[in-house]
Amino acid sequence: MLSYYLRLASKSFRRTPGLTALMVCAIALGIGACIVTLTVYHAMAGNPIWWKNNVLYAVTMDSWDPARPFDPDNPSLAPDQLTYRDATYLMTSSIPKHKAIMTQLLGMLNGAPGQTAPIPVMTRATTGDFFPMFDVPFEYGGGWDAAADRGPEPVIVLSRAENEKLFGGSDSVGRTILWNGRQFRIVGVLGDWQPVPRFYDVVNNPFASPEDAYIPFSWGPTLQELPAGPSSGWGSTPVNNYQQFVNAEDVWIEMWVELPTAASRARMLAFMNSYWAAQRRNGRFQRPLNNHLTNVGDWLKVNHVVSNDNSILLRLAFAFLAVCLINTVGILLAKFLRRSGITGLLRALGASRSQVFYQHLVEVAVVATLGAAVGLLMGIIGLKAVQHLYSAASALDAGSTNYPALTHFDPIGIGWALALAAVSTVAAGLYPAWTIGRLPPSRYLKSQ
Repeated sequence: MLSYYLRLASKSFRRTPGLTALMVCAIALGIGACIVTLTVYHAMAGNPIWWKNNVLYAVTMDSWDPARPFDPDNPSLAPDQLTYRDATYLMTSSIPKHKAIMTQLLGMLNGAPGQTAPIPVMTRATTGDFFPMFDVPFEYGGGWDAAADRGPEPVIVLSRAENEKLFGGSDSVGRTILWNGRQFRIVGVLGDWQPVPRFYDVVNNPFASPEDAYIPFSWGPTLQELPAGPSSGWGSTPVNNYQQFVNAEDVWIEMWVELPTAASRARMLAFMNSYWAAQRRNGRFQRPLNNHLTNVGDWLKVNHVVSNDNSILLRLAFAFLAVCLINTVGILLAKFLRRSGITGLLRALGASRSQVFYQHLVEVAVVATLGAAVGLLMGIIGLKAVQHLYSAASALDAGSTNYPALTHFDPIGIGWALALAAVSTVAAGLYPAWTIGRLPPSRYLKSQ
């Protein structure tokens, strides 16, 4: 029976090719717009490590000026980074399963085979737990251990792109390279890792690409390398050298911990509160207690990674799809009523209402499938066009923003858009199919 209904649908399309093409294009335009918008929105609003959302926590403590809050627009917020003394003390806790402190440093890589000039690289100074905590994939080798952090040992991890530039993509583990004039041993090369947004560092640009190189955090203080990322401070203590900088009330270090249970979270917060109380007795932390462990999803919201403009654009895209579907319903209803005489004849010859209904519903489903297929093609073309524009913008931005990753082909988002459009189109076609099935055949037979 289905094949018979498909043949009838094919004949109907040949009788009215213009209306069929109009319906397919209307659905396709709505789907294409939704695919592009939903893909970009999903990249910007999504949680790239959602499976660990409730075990990873950003650590914040309010060590700011007692006379004024860190954020005047939101006085309840603590600084989004920690001072050196606070971060290094909290790292002594054995409560977290994994823990990491981090900052950005500017570096120059040199010494690769055939390299004629140093390459500037954005470097993340962090601790070894960074890699297992954030499920960072490796193409070659791996990260470093706690002993390398304590040393610190001259070890370095390269990004996949940087390894491609320096070593042609070959396994470079065990080789040495110069970072800022000092020899480091390569222990790992990252795999394809492009978290968007860059959840672990929203203080800098949350849509920037991951760093080119990674070294143990202690190399920053050892080499007295000032952070390349933002730092904020208060107080009247002069800061004329690196030692004064790390001892000042400047916040410039981000900290994350992995706490898999509610008990571990409670213990970690108690540890932080105890440290806060001790520091308060020594004259620091004069603001009210404001220590927080914030999971990934809430951290992205607190830092306004998702803007209202993105949400509004998404609503407009689905509103456009709804308008396209409403127009399709009108065209279907007009088309079905136009051939109501044939339907009346079929009814008089013994066709039931349900058979007439299913016949027209199959035709609607074919239109929805064609619209979804063309819409998918339009969506891919639209994503390519936007990606081209974003690539040009990224080049102008000196690569500081990972714009192309926002328009990557997102199977999840596109699957939802296609499924929603197909279901919506079939659902919209229920009314025309039901209407034509309910028409009494007698009055149409009189006119034949």
